[in-house]
Amino acid sequence: MAKLWGGRFTKETNKLVERYTASISFDQQLAEEDIEGSLAHVQMLGECGVIAAEEAEQIKEGLLKIKEKIQTGEVQFSVEHEDIHMNIEKLLIDEIGPVGGKLHTGRSRNDQVATDMHLYLRKKINRFVQLLEEVQQAIIKQAEAHVKTILPGYTHLQRAQPVSFAHHLLAYFWMFERDKERFKDSLKRVNISPLGAGALAGTTFPINRRRTAELLGFDGVYPNSLDAVSDRDFILEFLSTASILMMHISRLSEELVIWSSQEFQFIELDDAFCTGSSIMPQKKNPDVPELLRAKTGRVYGHLIGLLTVLKGLPLAYNKDMQEDKEGMLDTVATLEGALQLLAPMLDTMQVNTEKMRQAVQEDYANATDIADYLVNKGVPFREAHAIIGQVVLYAIQHKKFLLDLSLDEYRQFSPLFEADIYDILQPEHVVSARKSEGGTAFNEVKKQLELAKTVLEEKA
Repeated sequence: MAKLWGGRFTKETNKLVERYTASISFDQQLAEEDIEGSLAHVQMLGECGVIAAEEAEQIKEGLLKIKEKIQTGEVQFSVEHEDIHMNIEKLLIDEIGPVGGKLHTGRSRNDQVATDMHLYLRKKINRFVQLLEEVQQAIIKQAEAHVKTILPGYTHLQRAQPVSFAHHLLAYFWMFERDKERFKDSLKRVNISPLGAGALAGTTFPINRRRTAELLGFDGVYPNSLDAVSDRDFILEFLSTASILMMHISRLSEELVIWSSQEFQFIELDDAFCTGSSIMPQKKNPDVPELLRAKTGRVYGHLIGLLTVLKGLPLAYNKDMQEDKEGMLDTVATLEGALQLLAPMLDTMQVNTEKMRQAVQEDYANATDIADYLVNKGVPFREAHAIIGQVVLYAIQHKKFLLDLSLDEYRQFSPLFEADIYDILQPEHVVSARKSEGGTAFNEVKKQLELAKTVLEEKA
């Protein structure tokens, strides 16, 4: 069967070339957007008198029938017709006859495919904002239940200072809030129409680009036709934002893996999000957070891949740009799957408060508070720091923790120590003392929780 574009050619396309260059195996995911763009385009053609009004109606009816057939699985796409655009045009011509060929008046596959991807990403970005809010709700639920649950805070993966578990969780709430803001801001670049830019230079037909933009819900049109068909910045921005989001998911996943280990036992993930071993019956493996962590590299790869494709391309469209879709589509699938799993996994997570408390009591994370204690008695901080370093060394050498030392032992290092040092060293006091704005003090965490809930309510 002759290609729709085959008039200039004297030979059939080599079958290997046909298979190698075809994109229908993946861009069929853009079928809904392709038809949506075509419906707006043909309505505009009819309104502008480029084609007859009755022809526009006939084409629209044909497109809607094809959309229904695609949704019910009746359509078999063909590699022979290369991509989703040519496949749908061929289906349209088969459905309504030669008048279907008028659909392509005043546009090119170059502006058509760009339009499809703008429509697709707009829909998906809004979906990701919704899914992120579900993750944030799960974080808030756990945080509300654990404001006064204390665990060791870490730097360098070494115990540093005790913190509220809610405070620790809420750090991820704000990371995900920034991810949402990046997605929302990117819509300014996504929600702009390239349709009507033609192959690269516009068209001779009296079309109305702003009308198609209006019909498709775009905020405006590209002011330059060359830029309209060659711009993939909006996909790069999506991949970049997705990479940052996956990095945040990976950091949280890393902590879930560590916390659920026998060495920590701070949390237990629900059985629904874990798997067992084929040989060791006692195992409960945190496979979901492990895969979330691993798939981050997959998303990074798609970003670097597209940056590399685009870096040496002259204007305007080049076949290289076909490589923009698979990475984008795979990133969408990866991200959607990750967020759909993360929210319920966090929601059903069990927290072992006793293990966390034990870990706080059996370390030296309250040492800074002894230094502050001496500072409040007039000792310069550097001198206090050195004194407490000696106290900690003494405790380690005698296999004791700071609360186990007697007052006489403390006074070996400074006569300023009094009996109230034991109140200062209690984990609750250590946490409550950090009451600077944004700190881990219980009252500050409660304020932060209220702020987080307000942020979600205002942006819902």
